[in-house]
Amino acid sequence: MKQLISLIVAVFCLSVTVKADDSKRPNVLFIAIDDLNDWVGCFGGHPQAITPNLDRLAKRGVRFTNAHCAAPVCGPSRNAIFTGRQPFQTGMYNNSDKGWYKKHPKVILMPKAFRQGGYATYGTGKLLHSGSKGVFENEYYTGQRWSPFDSKKVNYTKAELPSKGSDNPRHVVRLRQRDYVLPFNRMPSDRSPDDPKGESFDWAALDVPDNAMGDGKITDWAIEQLKAQQAKKPFFMAVGYYRPHIPLYAPKKYFDMYKGLNIKLPLVREDDLNDLSPIARKLALEAATAGSHSTTIKHGQWQSAVKAYLACVTFVDAQVGRLMATLDSSSQAKNTWVVIWSDHGWHLGEKQHWGKSTGWQRSTRVPLIILPPKGDATDRFATDAACDNPVSLIDLYPTLLDLCGLPEGRKLAGQSLRPLLEKPTDKSNRLVVTTFDKGNHALSGTRWRYIRYKDGNEELYDRKNDPHEWTNLAAEAKNALVRKRFAKALDEILTNGK
Repeated sequence: MKQLISLIVAVFCLSVTVKADDSKRPNVLFIAIDDLNDWVGCFGGHPQAITPNLDRLAKRGVRFTNAHCAAPVCGPSRNAIFTGRQPFQTGMYNNSDKGWYKKHPKVILMPKAFRQGGYATYGTGKLLHSGSKGVFENEYYTGQRWSPFDSKKVNYTKAELPSKGSDNPRHVVRLRQRDYVLPFNRMPSDRSPDDPKGESFDWAALDVPDNAMGDGKITDWAIEQLKAQQAKKPFFMAVGYYRPHIPLYAPKKYFDMYKGLNIKLPLVREDDLNDLSPIARKLALEAATAGSHSTTIKHGQWQSAVKAYLACVTFVDAQVGRLMATLDSSSQAKNTWVVIWSDHGWHLGEKQHWGKSTGWQRSTRVPLIILPPKGDATDRFATDAACDNPVSLIDLYPTLLDLCGLPEGRKLAGQSLRPLLEKPTDKSNRLVVTTFDKGNHALSGTRWRYIRYKDGNEELYDRKNDPHEWTNLAAEAKNALVRKRFAKALDEILTNGK
């Protein structure tokens, strides 16, 4: 009888211990920034970028300087992050591929995995491209996503000129009893000249407060959720910022921070496309996701666009700073992992391209910063560290499951970054893949980058000696072994992925 009582007591104690351990599981603050390339101070992508909050936060963790997206366009990239599966596994290659879930009904999205693990889940802003309704327990969506002009109260009047294809397009909109003439940059549309609502490839300083923009609203909401946390159970909170996605509208005060500066432009070589195949040149020059470089130059708007992009980055930096200040002032800071990522990069004239959806590093490379809880900052995990090993955003799902002690229990394409968070300077021979539309792939290593198009054309770049990817080395005999090694590795990745 005594043995039975002892056994019951032991089992009871064990159950209490497990419950206590569960309550100590770390929280996750998952911060997404749309279309952000490496124009962040701590990543050194643009010498004039004003990002004090992101720079400060990078000192508290590991910044991954060779991180790449699974796909350089919003929908497929975000789908890969939240499913943990590559585009060539799900079949989601572009924003219009919405039927992937019917083919993979058993896929568990990352927030649901956390919910199944006992977490409260919160989501706001742009997370999944087609909306996140039902993905999180607690959700907030504002009707004003890109700018105040997204409000349903806006009435688009008939274009004063036939279309955006004209040389001086004018589309008048009324918002809050005031008329605005769009586009502000007065540029014709290369992408949607017949759209009466105008073109998103536009930029302007708006004389509005931060909370007139979608990003300000979602920050306010996320701050309230953080303040309300009572630590009864761990939380997973995802906050998706829209900027610096086009249109490049931001409150005027962020543009004023760049006032008087001679804005530096990206380095572009006129003969940069000469060593590329026809399919690659077409990809560079077409206005698939923004406008064209030639139109931007013709209208003298290149510097204005770069300034607007920088202003939007600074605006988002301020929102991240507000959010993190709330977390840091709470008791949750000692037990919260923070992940800051962008879904893909963005061209601002490099390769004579604007936008994304290419295989070059300007499209595929993303800023990624992971901060350990303050309680672990000086113990197990590195701080103020840079990691140049190639990693993928598809690694975030398995990484967070690992860090939070949740079972994987599903087939995920990525791998946990915990070892690099502990020892970021350890070297690896890993290669990570990016898929840009069906049949086109880029492979990123520590030194080399390899691109193969669906028609078989190839590109090879030495990222150490040619960071701008100006010289395609694929045809050079001395690099034949490197090219063949990458081609074989890509074939193996695609085969194993299937």
